[in-house]
Amino acid sequence: MSSFKKGGIFILSSPSGAGKTTLVKKISKNRNFSISISHTTRSPRPNEKNGKDYFFISKNNFKKLIKKGEFLEHAKVFDNYYGSSKKLVNEKINKGKNIIFDIDWQGTRQIKNKNLKYKLLTIFILPPSKSELLKRLLKREKKNMKTVKKRMKEFKKDLLKWKEYDFVVINDKLNLCYKKIMKVIKNKGKFSFDRNFINKHVKSLLN
Repeated sequence: MSSFKKGGIFILSSPSGAGKTTLVKKISKNRNFSISISHTTRSPRPNEKNGKDYFFISKNNFKKLIKKGEFLEHAKVFDNYYGSSKKLVNEKINKGKNIIFDIDWQGTRQIKNKNLKYKLLTIFILPPSKSELLKRLLKREKKNMKTVKKRMKEFKKDLLKWKEYDFVVINDKLNLCYKKIMKVIKNKGKFSFDRNFINKHVKSLLN
């Protein structure tokens, strides 16, 4: 794999609540890294700002952008649509920026299948345990059990997609997880992880 000093795409995916958004924001603070801000049809969460966290648009407008071919990738997740603007991503990469994506396995698969000429690294984030994931979701969703149950229902399906990614890491302690990811990036793509260990961990999460 080539050097990731500039102009590369980094994708972070995970089951909902495993911490990928927090990690993406932390990575973006490094010089020459920029977050790909997605368009979404979901409502903003508290403290989220339009144009900073997401571009919040209606479902009708989102579908119009799909028809125009404006998205590099798009997916429907939990009854809401998410998509990455092809134009915005290309502008940043042409300026030599490393772009970080906070997207699910559907969007990741679309980008991989496009055979883009950019450097690409895909990373899957796992929670340390199902109980910890539930705890994080309850906190994030303000104990909205309907939403939490919906997230947990999709958990198993999302979890099984880890095999499609270049690197897999467990987010037990945020700073340690962040350091592991940055080490992979700084090692210019020369990395490995214990697939047997991850496979056992995934099985424990499925029980």
